[in-house]
Amino acid sequence: MEDHLPTLLHVVMAIINFSRTNGTFCSLQGELAYPQLSKHGDIIIGGILPFHSRWDVTNLSFSFKPPPVKCKSLDFRAFQFSQSLIFAIEEINNSSSLLPGVSLGYKIHDSCSSTAIGVRMAMTLVNGNENSDLEKSCTKPVQVQAIVGETYSSVSMAIANSIGPLSVPVISHYSTCECLSDKRKYPSFLRTIPSDYYQSRALAEMVKHFGWTWVGAIRRDDDYGNSGMSAFIEAAEELGICLEYSLPFFRTYSPEKVVRIVEQVKSSTSRVIVAFVDTWDLDILVHAFFKNNVTGYQWVGTEAWIFDLELATLDKFNILQGAIGLAISKTTVTGLKDFILDVNPLKSAGSAIFTQFWEALFQCKYSKQNEPEDTPVCTGKEKLSEVENTFTDMSLMPIFSNVYKGVYAVAHTLHKLLGCTQTCPMKKQPDPFTFLEHLKRVHFKTKDGEEVYFDKNGDPAAKYEIINWQKTKEDQYEFVTVGLYDSTLPSHSRLAVNMASVVWSKNSNQLPRSVCSESCLPGTRKAVQKGKPMCCFDCIPCAEGEISNMTDSITCEQCYQDYWSNPRRDKCVKKETEYLSYEETMGILLTVVSIIGAFMTILIAILFFRYKNTPIVKANNSELSFLLLFSLTLCFLCSLTFIGQPSGWSCMLRHIAFGITFVLCIACVLGKTIVVLMAFRATLPGSNTMKWFGPPQQRLSVLAFTLIQVLICVLWLTTSPPFPFKNLKHYKERIILECNLGSAIAFWAVLGYIGLLSFLCFVLAFLARKLPDNFNEAKFITFSMLIFCAVWITFIPAYVSSPGKFTVAVEIFAILASSFGLLFCIFLPKCYIIILKPEKNTKKQMMGKVPVK
Repeated sequence: MEDHLPTLLHVVMAIINFSRTNGTFCSLQGELAYPQLSKHGDIIIGGILPFHSRWDVTNLSFSFKPPPVKCKSLDFRAFQFSQSLIFAIEEINNSSSLLPGVSLGYKIHDSCSSTAIGVRMAMTLVNGNENSDLEKSCTKPVQVQAIVGETYSSVSMAIANSIGPLSVPVISHYSTCECLSDKRKYPSFLRTIPSDYYQSRALAEMVKHFGWTWVGAIRRDDDYGNSGMSAFIEAAEELGICLEYSLPFFRTYSPEKVVRIVEQVKSSTSRVIVAFVDTWDLDILVHAFFKNNVTGYQWVGTEAWIFDLELATLDKFNILQGAIGLAISKTTVTGLKDFILDVNPLKSAGSAIFTQFWEALFQCKYSKQNEPEDTPVCTGKEKLSEVENTFTDMSLMPIFSNVYKGVYAVAHTLHKLLGCTQTCPMKKQPDPFTFLEHLKRVHFKTKDGEEVYFDKNGDPAAKYEIINWQKTKEDQYEFVTVGLYDSTLPSHSRLAVNMASVVWSKNSNQLPRSVCSESCLPGTRKAVQKGKPMCCFDCIPCAEGEISNMTDSITCEQCYQDYWSNPRRDKCVKKETEYLSYEETMGILLTVVSIIGAFMTILIAILFFRYKNTPIVKANNSELSFLLLFSLTLCFLCSLTFIGQPSGWSCMLRHIAFGITFVLCIACVLGKTIVVLMAFRATLPGSNTMKWFGPPQQRLSVLAFTLIQVLICVLWLTTSPPFPFKNLKHYKERIILECNLGSAIAFWAVLGYIGLLSFLCFVLAFLARKLPDNFNEAKFITFSMLIFCAVWITFIPAYVSSPGKFTVAVEIFAILASSFGLLFCIFLPKCYIIILKPEKNTKKQMMGKVPVK
């Protein structure tokens, strides 16, 4: 901090002595403090401005009273601000509509850029600057109605904190620290410049707009820089921006400390520097950067330096080339520029400071005592048009306008409180508290149409221009407005930037990159690197079934149930459905084989019908043979119900048709086998067995065996029938359309019953295999049942383990294989004799050894 402890001690002592309990009279403590510029009036407006930017450091040994602080380094900006204040007061005094009949005066003190001196000057303005007569009481009103100033936030904080309990308004034109919006600490502070809260958020939004997520920061090591940077970091984190470093800096830092700062910047990977500093801080940094060959960085600036022509002139090494930042919106005050350049008001308001000002302005001396020989002598006739320096630079016109608006806010409040109409009925200064409360609610327009008001925190609406430093053909900087920011607009439309008009560092039109990690493309997600900020991350591909459809996605989203991620993992696509269709090769082959099987069965049936009266057809129980051929035809055709997209009716039909037709088929074969066995026993002497196995009994047995399966199927359909089902578990990327069995017990009961009949048929056929050759049909039945049982025994593990549509294919294959086994083994030998060996198809041949009925 810049405070001088003894000076601050004197201020505290003055406050204590202001209202001593042991006496009723006032006595000035410490040195007299006179204003640099002043003018009498009915009501006085105070001003505290940094006419000097530095002071001599004295040896504070505390053994004797320290000498008065000697200020040095005259700052022309303060004279511009004071001219703006004087202009506003003169304009109000000459107005017939605002405060008619009341004259405003002013007292403008020098803070010397010091908090301690600033507080002392504030106390001087509030309490007066003279010893009172012994007859007068100390309980007198404050000397000034309001104080305009200070420029620096840290000085404004000290002043506002000191006189806040007295309710004397402090209206700053340039103090932007967010902390000053705290009305509990600074109840009487107001300002005509936006708070750094808005500036910090605007800077963060601008940085985000340019795609810079990895930035460095340098902040002024005081309340302005620390508070502003804190607000910027908070806003930046909300927008996903990370700071690689945040370095404090102050112009009084040692060269070694400055070098360490520069080295840290040099070793960083970010290419953007956000600078919360002022002009003089940055001037030192620019020289240090150049000396250490640190160039090519993109600077982002605050209104404290981004449109300062003096700094642009000092940057002879182009370190700040392409800098971009926020500046107070340009405003015009008619006549103000000419008034500032007219030095006569300064001369008449304060001769002492004016002499210093004139000598510094024209680099001359009125007295050449102790001055170099070549120093010119001031004549007093020097022309301002012949010089070009900070005083003639009007780039800070928005800030001059802020001073102007601060004075007018005081005037409009007075106008209302004094009840002015054609004239003001009273000229008495209102009490500070009442005045402060009305000042907070003031709302007016300037003569140039600009609206002025304060929000609940004493801040104006935040509107900024986005300024870009560009080089002209003459190799000079010019400040080009490339965008706007207006906090009063909705959040999505506050920031507007014309990217085409921006020139970046190194005089390039290409937007610089400043990221810790490159953006993660759609199809990937960000995974923060351990121990690093959130802006440093790896890009992890989304897992199967998950997608990210935007850049820099934090998470991958799971696709819905019927969808799956595409190969790039950036879109969910509908899963392919899989079922055994008629269009695919396997489906076509199985369909063809099924039809061929049914066609062959029909041909054999036709052949048997044609030769139904021949011995071989009669000898093999023609009625059961035709029924068997019919059931085999149905078996071949029922396999077609397993092909195609499953539906409610097809799922029920395929299993029911399969179960019933196969039982019908096996029942016929079983009947034929029993007939063969019984026919052999009937040839034995005294046997009447065949009367129990005649055609009616055969039909009844086939019907009975089939009805049992029908009953099982009816129970299946009524309790838990098969239904179409989307199998999402077997394959993640595909949907298998299949028929859910409904009841697995019913399904295995159907298969079990078929298996039981098949096994019984096989056993009986096996027992009849050694009958005479005339009855060798038992051998063929044995072979057919052997094939049938082998097929269905191997079917069970194949059915359970086959995935997707292959489950259906296995089932169809088992149906076709067993059907062809029965067809070929039972009927092919007979067809062979009928077609190729008709000579054997005679009664004589059939009755060779054993007569047949």
